[in-house]
Amino acid sequence: RSRSPRLVSGSNWMAESLVSALRGYFAWAAPLALNLSGADEASIYHIAFEIFLILVVIKLVFFSKSYNVKQRSDKLTAAEEEELIREYQPQPLGSGKPEYYSEPPVIEGAVGTTLVIGGKKKINLGTLNFLNLTESKEIQEHAAQSIRKYGVGTCGPRGFYGTLDVHLDLEHELAKFLGVEEAIIYSYGFSTIASAIPAYAKRGDIIFYDEAVSFATQRGLIASRSTLRAFKHNDMDSLETLLKAQAAEDKKDPKKAQATRRFLVVEGIYANTGSLAPLKKLVELKYKYKVRLVVEETLSFGTLGANGRGLSEYFGVPAEDVDMIVGSLETTLGSIGGFCAGRTFIIDHQRLSGQGYCFSASLPALLAVGALDALAQLGSSQDALATLQVNAKVLRDAVSKIPGLKTVGDVASPIIHVQLAAPSTIEEDERKLQSIVDKALAGGLAITRAKYVRSQEMHQPVPSIRLAVSAAHTNAQLKESVDILRAAAKGIAQ
Repeated sequence: RSRSPRLVSGSNWMAESLVSALRGYFAWAAPLALNLSGADEASIYHIAFEIFLILVVIKLVFFSKSYNVKQRSDKLTAAEEEELIREYQPQPLGSGKPEYYSEPPVIEGAVGTTLVIGGKKKINLGTLNFLNLTESKEIQEHAAQSIRKYGVGTCGPRGFYGTLDVHLDLEHELAKFLGVEEAIIYSYGFSTIASAIPAYAKRGDIIFYDEAVSFATQRGLIASRSTLRAFKHNDMDSLETLLKAQAAEDKKDPKKAQATRRFLVVEGIYANTGSLAPLKKLVELKYKYKVRLVVEETLSFGTLGANGRGLSEYFGVPAEDVDMIVGSLETTLGSIGGFCAGRTFIIDHQRLSGQGYCFSASLPALLAVGALDALAQLGSSQDALATLQVNAKVLRDAVSKIPGLKTVGDVASPIIHVQLAAPSTIEEDERKLQSIVDKALAGGLAITRAKYVRSQEMHQPVPSIRLAVSAAHTNAQLKESVDILRAAAKGIAQ
């Protein structure tokens, strides 16, 4: 009977196999190497490379560290497990609410120049209902009729059976109203600018932006992954300094400069300050330094210009000088959603790459119909627009005379930021301003403190109370509002 083969461990077996292979290899390679002529130098290099690979394998097998994971032999007792559970303190998901935080008031009924909270009527200077179109009976009736025809929602994005005829009608009318080739609508105002910027600007591109842009615009800037360069708020000298520096950098590497796209992002009326962007100078710099100009007009559309067409109409600048106009349906038009307007090739690109457009359910028909009716009324609301400007000036002048407070922003802006005349720290100023807001609400005036996600803001805005005036506010309502605000600020701002 033959003897059984010798059993060896895995490492010993591998070692014996390698030794046998090496013996055979060198028994073949050594004589061959000795007989090679000068013409066979390539074969010598080939053999040397094979030997090197074999040595690497030997090192990995025999000289690399091995890690043995030892299982814990002792187990926790039930008492120890209970103690660990009691001592466990989970980390908070957020930074928590500040001590001066108050729950948002719940509104009962429609929102117009007045609203009802807790059964009591308040003057409304908190919402962005600039022309008070939310109270239009005609718009309300047409929206109600659309529910009976189209239903409540679409349950599908625009590219997946979510496009209704009223969507196309609204896009056509928006483009016609603004005097551009085409427009596209989004279902959510915030996602409009946050989607439009990264639809074009990508990694390797450069974006110049005003440091006072709103949070939605900031999200779009970050999502683009472009190189971001901020200039001081509405400071054209600061902007041109950055543009000149970039032009000098481009001359050093013309090939890279040719492949790098440059964008300039501003807001028509800055939500954080109430200031107007100097469009004429921006257009001049756009052509001088060859950058693409994007203007976010959430607050300027429907409030500036003789017909409410926004910043370009206000300054007398042709709309085609702005590469992309971004606006909202959620302010003057009293609906929900947003839009982008410009040349056809710019808009068509968003239909394939605008994330908020491609992946969100389309705008419900009643909101599109409401926006269509509101847009039609806006086109014939020259008197209301003029009244809005008058009311904004009246309110601004009166509030600026309240001791301890100061107003900032442009006189043409329908939003007015009210700051403390003697500021302290951000936390202390926000605490004082919130106290004023709470006292004003108790006195019959609904206003709001400008709120920010402080931990995520790219540039920290100055604490303020934001007032929003409407063309439908009466002189008596504005006077009463100022009296309530003065009483609320007494002893806090002074």
